[in-house]
Amino acid sequence: MPVITVDLHSIDTEQKKALIENLTKTAVEVTNIPAEKFTILINELDSTNIGIGGQTLAELKAAQAR
Repeated sequence: MPVITVDLHSIDTEQKKALIENLTKTAVEVTNIPAEKFTILINELDSTNIGIGGQTLAELKAAQAR
């Protein structure tokens, strides 16, 4: 049973649904493994737990909002 794991910032339920559908569709096209065999795991990370270029994602978002 193939497992696809995605780590990202928090997203809403509709975005999760679209992500799961699209990841599954692409994986099926590439591997020819039936969709029902795939498990998709979404790990949501708080934006203070993601660092880019020495800053947290929360800091980067705050700077963009200014």
